[in-house]
Amino acid sequence: MFYRLLFIFDLLAAAVVLFFFFWGVSDGTVSSFNFGLWAGLLAAVAAVLAAGYVLNANGNRVLANLVLLVIALPAFAYLLFVLLIVIAQPRWN
Repeated sequence: MFYRLLFIFDLLAAAVVLFFFFWGVSDGTVSSFNFGLWAGLLAAVAAVLAAGYVLNANGNRVLANLVLLVIALPAFAYLLFVLLIVIAQPRWN
């Protein structure tokens, strides 16, 4: 159950990365100058998802969960930060 939640959360995080990549391609901010950074980021996200899937398929569920946590923990922390900002409505002055 925990593996499925992590995998779905990682898929959502990967969808956000792909959204910003294609947005950058459409408006020209992803150029040949920074395409290497984007390629590395997309490859890392794909590698984490693939490694988690393969490890789970081979029966290494604990290791698959640890690999999937590489993306899930920072994404969840950012989600909590955004929710905190929306709920608390702090004054920034």
